[in-house]
Amino acid sequence: MSGAGIKELYDKITQAKYLTAFTGAGISTLSGIRDFRGKDGLYKDPSLSKYAEKMFDIEYFKKDPSLYYKSASSLKYNLHETQASIVHIVLSELEKKSILKAIITQNIDMLHQKAGSTKVIEVHGSPRLYYCLKCSGVNMSYEAAAEIIARGEMPRCPECEAVLKPAITFFGESLPEDALREAEEEAEKSDLMLVLGSSLTVYPAASIPQLCLRNGGDVIIVNNMETAIDKYAVLCFDDLGETFNKLKDFL
Repeated sequence: MSGAGIKELYDKITQAKYLTAFTGAGISTLSGIRDFRGKDGLYKDPSLSKYAEKMFDIEYFKKDPSLYYKSASSLKYNLHETQASIVHIVLSELEKKSILKAIITQNIDMLHQKAGSTKVIEVHGSPRLYYCLKCSGVNMSYEAAAEIIARGEMPRCPECEAVLKPAITFFGESLPEDALREAEEEAEKSDLMLVLGSSLTVYPAASIPQLCLRNGGDVIIVNNMETAIDKYAVLCFDDLGETFNKLKDFL
């Protein structure tokens, strides 16, 4: 990667009139959280691949929620120990400088918020809230649920004793309407969108960068695998850590 390439990236970012970022699990691999479809993702691990889809399948959760809590605990409930990556940090700095207007994320690890970003649209939901699938209005905070899970138990509804579900989007569920609508509005306003650490294979969220393109905006892609829209990007980089470490030197 040339310094000239990073300078061009910096220039495009700082010259954008309305810059947004679309982030996927790849940015959190730098924080030690495994992704699903990346080079070392869960789907590539024979010991875990058979559980990966069941882990986030809503019908399976209804039958046996223990699989989710056993399988996902190492990914989601040690966030007090997990540090934001260089990508999270640089995006937060860009927001503080009023350069970055919004982050649209597929991630459910809350690391953007931990890094200090405030305008974060979570299109796949968030584990900040747990709720009962049966009893309306029953919910629990992430902190309370994490404490229960750390004891090897599952958070349960105080009314019916059913296991609570995190407010993240499982396979078989629709994306949160308000978050998706807000993300689409941000994409339509963007004259430049950074697409970071996403394979752009999970729809409908993956269509959001395409919405930016269709409305005349540009995209810059930084990902360790090819995506379906690489050919439309004004710049492409394949190493998130190296790219953002060098970009930070320009800020």
